[in-house]
Amino acid sequence: MKIRSDILRTYQSLHTWTGIVAGLVLFIGFYAGSLSMFEDEISYWATPPVHHLPPIEGDLYDELIAKALAQSPKVEQQFKINFDQDFSPMTWYEKGGGRGLTLNDVLMHATLSPQGELVTHAEPSNELGNLIDMLHRTAGIVGKVGHEDLGVLVLGVACVLYFLALVSGIIFLLPTLVKSFFALRKGKGANRLWLDTHNLVGVISLPFHFIIAWSVIVFAFHDVLYDGLSLVYSDQPMFNRGANSAVEYKLDQLPSVQSHLNKIEQLADGYRVESIEYSGLTSSRPSLGVTLMNEHTMMRNNSGDYIYMNPYTFEVRASSLAMNDEQYYVPYVASFFSLHFGGIGGDLGRWIYFIMGLLGAFLFYSGNLLWLEKRRQKQGEQTKANKFMANLTVGVCLGSIFGVVVAILSSKWLYLINISINESYLTCYYIVFFGSLIYSFVRGAAKSAIDLQKALFAACICIPVTSLLLLVIPNEQDWAYRHFSNFSLDIVAFIFAMIFLFGAVKTKHRAYFGERNSIWAL
Repeated sequence: MKIRSDILRTYQSLHTWTGIVAGLVLFIGFYAGSLSMFEDEISYWATPPVHHLPPIEGDLYDELIAKALAQSPKVEQQFKINFDQDFSPMTWYEKGGGRGLTLNDVLMHATLSPQGELVTHAEPSNELGNLIDMLHRTAGIVGKVGHEDLGVLVLGVACVLYFLALVSGIIFLLPTLVKSFFALRKGKGANRLWLDTHNLVGVISLPFHFIIAWSVIVFAFHDVLYDGLSLVYSDQPMFNRGANSAVEYKLDQLPSVQSHLNKIEQLADGYRVESIEYSGLTSSRPSLGVTLMNEHTMMRNNSGDYIYMNPYTFEVRASSLAMNDEQYYVPYVASFFSLHFGGIGGDLGRWIYFIMGLLGAFLFYSGNLLWLEKRRQKQGEQTKANKFMANLTVGVCLGSIFGVVVAILSSKWLYLINISINESYLTCYYIVFFGSLIYSFVRGAAKSAIDLQKALFAACICIPVTSLLLLVIPNEQDWAYRHFSNFSLDIVAFIFAMIFLFGAVKTKHRAYFGERNSIWAL
């Protein structure tokens, strides 16, 4: 396929500059997004097993709810029934609550003793998974614009540029796509190998990147889209929330948990109920929210589908599943979320999204470095602007990874020495991130890349070492490997430790024996 050279140069410039402008924040979004596929498992790994109370038999949930309601007025506002045996059978917020990253939530855990007595204890909720999700959504950029996070809007703009970079990259690659698709030319220098790898990863993951780009744009600017649609709907509300009921509900009218489970089974045959969350039981608008799992179908996200209903009348108010033929649009809307959040394919699908997210992060990192080397070759020397961008790229990319790794590593030690856990997560991340960024400017891109990768190796290897040390610490043995997810996280950390060690060795070799005028030269 032949395309005029001037057109190719135009699209190459568009690809380069859109990628450079958006690449750094998207790196953080993709890297954290890959980890967010397992945010619940990460939080579980980081939480001491003593926080969770023993499970109870299925016919005892009503007794547990009744006794908890009698003990605490907070229970009427909101409580959650967990059917996963690894979690406390009942929890509610004594302080805080709600979605997103919050630092001071206190979660009350409840169960029944063998004698039928209510057993409770309060613990701070672990927000490590929510920290990672926050980085995924905002790239760590703080602040609000109205009710929306500033970081979400920045990532939305970055994804507009990202989409342009995808389209322009494919267009200028088309003439040589068939010939060079699987060509990894090792013998033509490190820059050529990096370019071939960058192109290969970009092309094979192109559908994934289009899905992510468009979905993030919609998530970031949904208010703008709704405002535009309101011009069509005029004064009519786009979404009918339903009027508050005039009925006064009483707790003694609340149906049994088993009645709710039976109704849910009718509505969602083939699904497994993970949890049921009750809220506002004595208000004019009581709610029952159900989290459902079915790994053999496309779910709204990797944590499951949902149904919201009136806990007294069983009236369904919202659902990610179609409840009747008139809701033909529901599966299409749910699939949009599912394709972004990895709600397809069960655990295998989550691992695929994890890998694709890491490959996406590699695209932005390698794209910046390729641009810097090409610019240096054109100019014949390393300019101050080149050095600035190189330092920024290394500091932001490796610093964001280092910050997350240190936050994960610190988790078990923070509990052991009894320090405020969630505030410490944020402190660890931002101190390490900005410390790495400053270090990259002080020592330069090449030296800081070597040192930060060595530090990442040490931090990653200390994660499984910490779990092994728990085996010899009194009363902490159950925390080491109580669940397969604990073991999996340690294995992944070990693999990444080896990757960073290999990267440090290769970067150091290129720094001392590679091209002298490269950004990697020392």
